[in-house]
Amino acid sequence: MSQTTLSQLAQCSLSDLQQSETFVKRHLGPDSAEQLAMLQTLGMASITELIDKVVPGSIRRQQAMDLPDGLTEHQSLAKLKSLAQQNQVLKSFIGMGYYNTLTPPTIQRNILENPAWYTAYTPYQAEISQGRLEAMLNFQTMVADLTGLELANASMLDEATACAEAMTLCQRMSKAKGKVFFVAEDCHPQNIEVVKTRAEPLGIDVVVGNPAEGLDNLDLFGMLLQYPGTYGEVADLTPLIEAAHAKKALVAVAADLLALTLLKPPGEMGADVVVGNTQRFGVPLGYGGPHAAYMATRDSFKRSMPGRLIGVSLDSRGKKAYRLALQTREQHIRRERATSNICTAQALLAVMASMYAVYHGAQGLVKIAYRVHRFTQTFAKGLSRLGITVNNSVYFDTLRIHVPGRAVKIAEKAVLQGYNLRPIDVDNIGFSFDEATTVDDIKTLWTVFADDAANSLDAESVLEGQADIIPSQLQRTSAFLTHPVFHEHRSETEMMRYMRHLADKDLALDRAMIPLGSCTMKLNATAELMPISWPEFANMHPFSPLEQAQGYQKMVKELEKMLCETTGYDAVSLQPNSGAQGEYAGLLAIRAYHRSRGETHRDICLIPASAHGTNPASAQMAGMDVVVVNTTAEGEIDLDDLQAKLDKYSQQLAAIMITYPSTHGVFEENVKTVCEMVHQHGGQVYIDGANMNAMVGIAAPGKFGGDVSHLNLHKTFAIPHGGGGPGVGPIGVGKHLAPFLPGYAVVQAEDEPNEVGAVCGAPWGSAGVLPISWSYIAMMGRDGLQQATSVAILNANYIAQRLAPHYPILYSDKNGLVAHECIIDLRPIKEQSGISVDDIAKRLIDYGFHAPTMSFPVAGTLMIEPTESESKLELDRFCDAMIAIKQEIVDVMNGALDENDNPLKNAPHTAEMVMNDEWSHSYSRALAAYPLASLRESKYWCPVGRVDNVYGDRNLVCSCPPLSDYAHDEDALQGEA
Repeated sequence: MSQTTLSQLAQCSLSDLQQSETFVKRHLGPDSAEQLAMLQTLGMASITELIDKVVPGSIRRQQAMDLPDGLTEHQSLAKLKSLAQQNQVLKSFIGMGYYNTLTPPTIQRNILENPAWYTAYTPYQAEISQGRLEAMLNFQTMVADLTGLELANASMLDEATACAEAMTLCQRMSKAKGKVFFVAEDCHPQNIEVVKTRAEPLGIDVVVGNPAEGLDNLDLFGMLLQYPGTYGEVADLTPLIEAAHAKKALVAVAADLLALTLLKPPGEMGADVVVGNTQRFGVPLGYGGPHAAYMATRDSFKRSMPGRLIGVSLDSRGKKAYRLALQTREQHIRRERATSNICTAQALLAVMASMYAVYHGAQGLVKIAYRVHRFTQTFAKGLSRLGITVNNSVYFDTLRIHVPGRAVKIAEKAVLQGYNLRPIDVDNIGFSFDEATTVDDIKTLWTVFADDAANSLDAESVLEGQADIIPSQLQRTSAFLTHPVFHEHRSETEMMRYMRHLADKDLALDRAMIPLGSCTMKLNATAELMPISWPEFANMHPFSPLEQAQGYQKMVKELEKMLCETTGYDAVSLQPNSGAQGEYAGLLAIRAYHRSRGETHRDICLIPASAHGTNPASAQMAGMDVVVVNTTAEGEIDLDDLQAKLDKYSQQLAAIMITYPSTHGVFEENVKTVCEMVHQHGGQVYIDGANMNAMVGIAAPGKFGGDVSHLNLHKTFAIPHGGGGPGVGPIGVGKHLAPFLPGYAVVQAEDEPNEVGAVCGAPWGSAGVLPISWSYIAMMGRDGLQQATSVAILNANYIAQRLAPHYPILYSDKNGLVAHECIIDLRPIKEQSGISVDDIAKRLIDYGFHAPTMSFPVAGTLMIEPTESESKLELDRFCDAMIAIKQEIVDVMNGALDENDNPLKNAPHTAEMVMNDEWSHSYSRALAAYPLASLRESKYWCPVGRVDNVYGDRNLVCSCPPLSDYAHDEDALQGEA
C-alpha cells in the first residue's frame, strides 16, 4: 500500500485526526491489498462475491447485528476500567474452596501474561509441547505427592465438576451394585449442588447427610467427604472410609491441597479418589475462575480416570520425552461409551499452580500453611477470651463461630470494615483465613465481634502456652515434593530462567501459525487480556454479595447481550466453563424442557457420524441414548437416513446435535431442512458452536432453526487456549428454553433460572476471563466481527486453492469452495508412497509449524483452519512448506529419497541430531534442518525426536522421573559427545 502523504492528512478534520486506528486492522492478518491478491487467486472480484458463493442464501442474516461500532484498544480499556471500578473488592474470609492468594509476580509476568504460554495449543503434538508437558507433569507430581495417592491427572475444570467426575468414577470402578452416592453434609454447598445435577440424569440417588450416623441402610456404591469440612472441622476419615469399603463402596475426598502440607493426606487414610482445586496456589480468585481442579486416584483406576494424563516415554533417540497418555482424545474413540465428556483441562492455571509449588518448594508451602493455621488459631483463642464460642475442636484455616442471633449483623459490621464473612445461619458465622491474612486483619476482626473489649487483646501473646490444635495422629509425617525441580529454583533468576527454558521448547501462536481445523487458533490480543490482571476483576470472591460485584454483573449482562446478537438466540448462560460442559448444559435444558411438557419418554439424541466426539459423550451424561445418523460421500447429513431415524424414533426423539458449518468444513445447503424435519417430530435442534467463527455477522443459528448452541469463547471469541484451557462454553437458547438454563450454586439472584441445577461451582463460571471476550466484541464492533468471519473464509479458501494442485481437497461445496477450514486427503499418498499423515505432521515441525488437525473427522487426513488473524505472508509460508513436503514425497516415490530413510520418516530433526559428529542418513543435514531457505533466518528447533507412543502406554510413568533418569541422560549425552 502507498504511504499516507502530508497533503492527504491535511484534508482530515480535527475529529478525524483525533481518532486512533481501529482495532479491526490489528486483528485481521491480511490488509486490503493482500485480501485483493487472494481474491484474484480465487478468480473473484470482492469478498462479498466470495461470501455469496460460500454461505447459502437461505441462512444469511437479514438484519445486521445490533452492536455498536468498534472501539479502539484504549477506548475499550477505559470503558472496561469504568466497569471494573464499580466492583467493591473487599478482603474475603468467605472460604468455601476459594481463597485470597499471593501470586508471585514472576509467575504472573512469565506465565499468565506471557503469550508463549497462553497462546499454546493442547499438547496433542508432543514433540513441540515438551515445555508445557513438563510443567503439567510437575502439576501431577505435586498433586499425587500431596494427596498420598499414586496417580493424578493434568487438571479438571473446577472442584465441583471434579466431585461429580469422582462420583461417576466410583460408580464405574466400585464392586458394589448399589445406586446410592452418599455425600457428607459438610461438603462445600456448590460441590453438593453440582453432584446432584450430574447424578439425576444418570439415575444415581444422592443422599446428603452425616456419615457418622451410619451407612448400614444405604445401598451405596460411593461416598464423598470434604477434608477439612466446609465449616472447618478436621477429622480422621479412616473409620468412615473403612465402613464404606466394608460395603464394597469407594470413597472420594474433596481436599484442600494447602492443608495437606500439614494434615495426614486422604490417600494414607484409604481414600480411593481425592479431588479439589489448586486456586490458592497462586491463581487469583477471578470471581470464580478459571482455576485448575485436580483428581488423584489409584494406579489401578488409571484407564477409567477422566481428563488428560501426562506420561513419560522415549523419543526416536531413546531419550526421555513427555506426551499425553491413555486418554488422548478418548471421546473421539469411545464416543458415548467414554468415561467423561471432558476434553478441556485448565492447563494454563495448572501450570501456574505447579510453578507456585516450584517457586516455594515443600518448605515454603509448609511455612505458608503453618502461618495460615497459626493466624486462625490466634483469632480463635482471642474470641474465646472475649467469651465467644468457637465450634471447632480441630481445624486448619476455617472456623464456625457461634453468635446467637447476631450472624447477619456481624457480617454487615465486617463489611463496613472492608471484610466479607460467611453467614452460615442466624446463629453462626464462618471465617476462612488464607495466605493474605495479616495480624492487622485479626485485630480488626476481633473488634467486629467485641468492639472496645478487643483492644485488650495482643495477637503476639494470645497463643502463649497454647498447644498445637492438630493432634499428632492427624499431622502429616510423609515427605512430599522431593523431586529436585521443587527445590532448585529459589532465586527469581533461576525461576525466570526455568520458565523461559520450558517456553523455548514449545511452539505456540507467538512463533507461528497454528492451522488446526475446528480449533480456531486466532489472535489473543494484549488489550483483551490486560484487564484480567486488574485487581477489581482478579480479586473478587464468587460468593461475594451481588451489590459488591456491580461491575462484573454489568459486564456479564453486556456480554450476554452481545452473544445473543451474534447467535440470534434470546438468552445466554455464561456458566459452563468448557465447550463440552456447554454441550452438557444445553442437553440438560432440552431434557428439562421435554419433562416440563410431560414428555419424559423423549430420550433419543440423533448425532451425525461426523460429529465431535464430545457430542455423544455429553448426550450419554444427560441421560440420552445416542442414535447415529449417516453422512453422505460429500460429508453432509444423509437426509434419507435422517428421515428413517425420525420415523423410527419419533415419539422418543429428544434432540439432534449438528455442527455447523459441518465438521467437514462446508456450509450444508440443507441445514434448515434438517431443523424443520426434527421439529416436525417434536425434537429440539442443538447446533454445536465450535465453528461459529465462520458465521458471526453472516448467519445466526438461532435464526435458521437452532434451539440451543454452545459457543467456544476460547475459539471464536478470543479467549486463549492456554495449552489446553481455560475454556469457556456458554450456551445460547431460544426463549422457550431460557427457564432451563443452569441455576446458581450458593448465590441467589432475582433472574436466576431454577429448573436445572448448577453445572459448575461458580454462578458465572470462569468469570475472570470474560473481560477478554467482552473486549474482543467491543473492539471489533458490528462491522469488524463480520469482516473477521469473511476473512476467515477467505484465508481458508486461499489455502485450499494453493494446495489443491498438490493434495486432494476432500470436501467442498457445489462451487468448489470451503467454509472456514479445509480437509486435505493424504490416504492416496499413503497408498502410493508409504508416507503417512503422521510423517507429514512431524515433518511440518522441521518447517516450523504445528500440524493441522490429524485424522479427524476422517482418518488419514489433515484439517486446516487458518483463521482471520494470519497474514498472506504466513499463509504462503505454510503453503510453501506443504508444497515442499509434497515434493519430498514425490522424491520418495521416484527413488530420489530412500523409502525408509528419508526426512519424513525421521522427522522431526533436533539440533543435536543435525549437529552430531555422526550423520548416517542418506539425505543431507541441510535438507533435514533447512528444507526452505527462509528457515536459515528463523528456525524453531524441536527439543526431542519423534515420541514413541506405544512405549509410553506400555511403560506408564505419570509423575516426575527420578533423579537417576536425569543422570542417565547426562551419561548418554557425554557418551555421544
